[in-house]
Amino acid sequence: MALPVNGLFAKVETTGHEPATALVRGQLQTDVDGYIITVPGTTQTSVKGVFAAGDVQDKRYRQAITSAGTGCMAALEAERLISEEEEAHEG
Repeated sequence: MALPVNGLFAKVETTGHEPATALVRGQLQTDVDGYIITVPGTTQTSVKGVFAAGDVQDKRYRQAITSAGTGCMAALEAERLISEEEEAHEG
């Protein structure tokens, strides 16, 4: 099913230690354990404009505070990308 959208924010809840990444399986690059792979030091995934934060990409810490931190990173990175694209269209 295709749904044309300009943006999507999804809250994915997990139980246990397996990432709940079925929604993006086959669309984003994941590791052998199912965690979404991001560019080191960022939340950018294998698809431009798609960012991953929290337990779906953090296989080491899996804590609320680190999820909040990567969530903030993802928001800032998305904002930066939008600003860059707006500037490119204006110039």
